[in-house]
Formats: sequence, C-alpha cells, structure tokens
Amino acid sequence: MSVERVGVVGGGTMGAGIAVLASLGYPTYIHDPDPAALDSAQEQIGFALSEGIDKGWSEDVAEVACDRVLPAPTLADLAECDLVIEAAPEDLALKQNLFAGLADACGPGAILATNTSSLRVADVAAGVPHRERVVGMHFFNPPVRMKLVEVVATGVAAEPVLAQVTAVAERMGRTPIRAKDSPGFVANRLARPFTLESLRMLAEGVADAETIDRVCRIGGGFRMGPFELIDLIGLDVNLSVARSLYRQGGEPERWRPSAVQERMVGEGLLGRKSGRGFYEHPTSPSGAPFSSLRGERRTGMDGIEVPTLDPGELARIDPAGPAILPRLIAQIANEAAFALEEEIASPADMDTAMRLGFNWPRGPLELTELIGAGRSASLLEELRRQHGEAYRSAPRLTSG
Repeated sequence: MSVERVGVVGGGTMGAGIAVLASLGYPTYIHDPDPAALDSAQEQIGFALSEGIDKGWSEDVAEVACDRVLPAPTLADLAECDLVIEAAPEDLALKQNLFAGLADACGPGAILATNTSSLRVADVAAGVPHRERVVGMHFFNPPVRMKLVEVVATGVAAEPVLAQVTAVAERMGRTPIRAKDSPGFVANRLARPFTLESLRMLAEGVADAETIDRVCRIGGGFRMGPFELIDLIGLDVNLSVARSLYRQGGEPERWRPSAVQERMVGEGLLGRKSGRGFYEHPTSPSGAPFSSLRGERRTGMDGIEVPTLDPGELARIDPAGPAILPRLIAQIANEAAFALEEEIASPADMDTAMRLGFNWPRGPLELTELIGAGRSASLLEELRRQHGEAYRSAPRLTSG
C-alpha cells in the first residue's frame, strides 16, 4: 500500500503547518471539530502557501497545493485517507478518544500517526485495533521552517508502516530520523542538559543567566543561550515538559526539574509572554515584545573558533567561561551516552536531530568528540562528589 491521501486532525498552528507540507505532494484533508478553527486553519494554509512563493515555491506549485486542501468537518470525512496525522493538544485522554474515532472512521488499513512531543505513542495507541499501524510523526514548530521529523516506532510498529511514513516525510521536504518510543524521543531528550544544567549552574551561583547565555552563544556557537530559549518557549511550557519527562523516565536525578524554575513559574514569571522571565521583555508600541537579545554578535569572537573548550578563549568571553561550557558539554555528552545505551536512535540520527531540531552547531556525539569521553567522565565525577547523583556518568562514557 502507498499513501495517496493525507488527513490532518487539528486546525491549530501545528496542524495547519503540517497540512501545508502535505499539500505539496498529496490531496490533504484537514479536520477540526470547531468550525471556526477549521476556517482559520484553511486561511492559515492558504496564506502560508502564498508566502512560500518567496521561499522557492513557484506560484503554480502554491496554487496546485492550495487546491489540494479540503476541509473535513467530521472524522468520517477522513475515511479515504491512507495516512492521518493527529496534531491535537497534548492531552492523553483527548488523543486516545481521537484515535478511537479515527480507527472507526478510517478502517484497518489506514496509518495513524500522532504528532505528540511528550506522550508515549504506545499510550496514545492503547485500545486502537491493529496497533502496528500507529506511529509517531513528530514535527517541530513551525513545521514549514523546521526540517526535522522524528518517526517514532513503538514496540509493535510494522516496518512497512514506518517506511511509508518516512517516505511521506521526505516527500514533504523534511529530514526524517527513526526514534524509539521513549521519553522525549530524540531531540527533546538530548536537549535536557542544555537547560537543566544551565539552571543548576544558575542556582549554584556559577554565573548569572546572561553570562551563561553569552558563553553558550559566543564560545559554544549555539544560536540562543539556554535562558533566552526558555524565555522564548515559556517557563511554564518548558517546566511542563521537564516534569513529564522526569516522570516518564523513572525520575532520574539528572532530569529533576529545577526549583528555580518552579519558583519563577509560581510567581508568574513566564518569559516573553508575561513580559518577564530570566530577562525583562518590554513591549513595543504595537504591544509586541522586544527581543531580549542585546544586539551583540550572536556567535564567535575575533580569533575564537567555535565551539571551543580552550580555557583561555572562554575566559576572554567572561571570567566564568571556563567553568560554564565544559560542564555543560560534559552533561550533553553524558546524556548522549545514556541514549546510546538505550538505543533511542542511531548515532547519526542523534546528531541530525539536534542540528535540525534545535539548531545546535554540532550534534551531541560530535560535541562528545570535542570534549572527549575521558574528560567528560572526570569532570562529572568531580561534580558528583560535590553535588550528588545528577552527575552520575553513563557506563558507556566511563568505559570509553
């Protein structure tokens, strides 16, 4: 069986973005139970396709794609779809009800995919007949700009189904990687140390948020520092993900949510959307928040090749630099080692996930090569003696 028609469930920003990509290659049906949301989604899709003319799509391609998008007011209108991608809010009961309805509407041959980023695909698929046709298809926001798609395989997912979903992602112009159905899949899991370790350094007084961000950008080559990223995402959203993965992962100490972040969320300091988080975010006359970035060069400094772990070069950025970046990258290397032991993805896919999903300058295994497994293990052991089990090394890291 090949995929000839694609359905998308959910008329929000993510669902509309996925529908744009699908319409470039397939007749695409979009469903939302709210008629106003469905109308809005179709408007978003039409606008995005027209806007895409300036990004390399021809006007003819945009017109054909727009004509391929059809509204599906009920789930029954998705009956002829060979693949349905669910992009509903991250609520397990809601998704399970949707999948039960899709199983009834679409029949046993349809592939059902969830765009969940924080729930186990197997839990979403619970109760669905023929669970071998249920997979994860995790797009990153905004889908039209972000190239990565995580194709998530449960323990019972059929290989032909995974192959078909991979082919669809490629036809959409995305870069698919294969992920195990485990907490955070690949990118969100491997990103844990970037924020959590930075929060620990902040809590310990190693440096303030702005200094840590600056060292990460200029010395590490990261497009945004961890606290700029949290403010952009929203402290509450980032904390919710941290709590979820901590529970799903069996509460490993290295994934424990930050008490600093818990306190700030409790005080309503949510980042850009509240006007204040780790930075102040004043609004413009139009009501839109100004960027917190100070206008300095985003990466690099004269004479410094990034990423760098050279103590002298890091000290040029800030005296705290040598205490910040090696520690952060050691934890990134450690998480990558745990992930390799658990076989959540291939080494190449792990690096691809972070370069495309989070715009890292190098993937976690490439960063491991930069710092060296031995240096990472030694640094983590020293930190473990000082601060406890959050710094327990993965056996793969210590064995080289």
